[in-house]
Amino acid sequence: MPIDTIYRDSQCEWIDVEAPTEEDIRFLHERYEINHLLLEDTLDPNHLPKYEETGNIRFFLLRESTELERKNLNTISDISTKIGIFLLGRTIITVHRMKTKSISETQKNISALNNEMAPESIALKIALLIMKSFDDESISLFETMDNIENEIFLKNTNHTNQIKRLYKLKRKSGLNFRVLTISTDAIDKFKLLGLQESEFFDLKDKHKDVVADFDHLNIQITNLISMFLALSDQKANQVMKVLAIYSVYFLPITFIAGVYGMNFDNMPELHHKYGYFLTLGLMAAVVICTFIYARRKQW
Repeated sequence: MPIDTIYRDSQCEWIDVEAPTEEDIRFLHERYEINHLLLEDTLDPNHLPKYEETGNIRFFLLRESTELERKNLNTISDISTKIGIFLLGRTIITVHRMKTKSISETQKNISALNNEMAPESIALKIALLIMKSFDDESISLFETMDNIENEIFLKNTNHTNQIKRLYKLKRKSGLNFRVLTISTDAIDKFKLLGLQESEFFDLKDKHKDVVADFDHLNIQITNLISMFLALSDQKANQVMKVLAIYSVYFLPITFIAGVYGMNFDNMPELHHKYGYFLTLGLMAAVVICTFIYARRKQW
């Protein structure tokens, strides 16, 4: 997508660059004298959030949560996309690799207001929507965790599948928490833009809320994994207990059958007419006595 001016009034010009090419980066450097290193930061998909100030240029690099489902969750680019915000006097330049809700919704909101906006106010609106994207993600992850918890404790589901889902959930939550924690310094720097204190504190409070949500989510997921593993161990112990009890029932009669299986003539009741039936009755009596004993011991 080419470099596009998406908003302009007497106080502000907003230039947006989506999926920048080397040619776009060169143009921004020559036209606005933006440091090459700052522009290169916008091309790195895994760059962490930060704030830098060079001369009259103030640069925010933030990350927005994405709704894309990735098979692998190894880096922060698997759960978020970066947005570079350059503030140069009355000009604001946003650079990003893909379409983002924060940019499109900010543009719609400004168009609907019909009021002149300062570049700093536009940057603040973008940052608020970025925090909202993480808030929406935390709500979605909480709902997923609740569904998994219900399936574990209320339904008989595939345990192997559940542990995989919990692991993926923990990875997503951990990566989001890392992004938000690293974003703290960049969010604090919005105080330098000369905004009203109430506007800055709205952003600061929103950031604190989502950080607290993901911190709580991480703890809940860890506890759920521990409970899941404990439940699995308990079920395995129940199976072993049943098998052990059955072995106790059949051990005595297996011994009797083994004795009578030996080729010796001197066996009790061997030549008796009802010897075979008496032996079977003795085995049954041993099993019944063992069963009664186990019941009394509440095994």
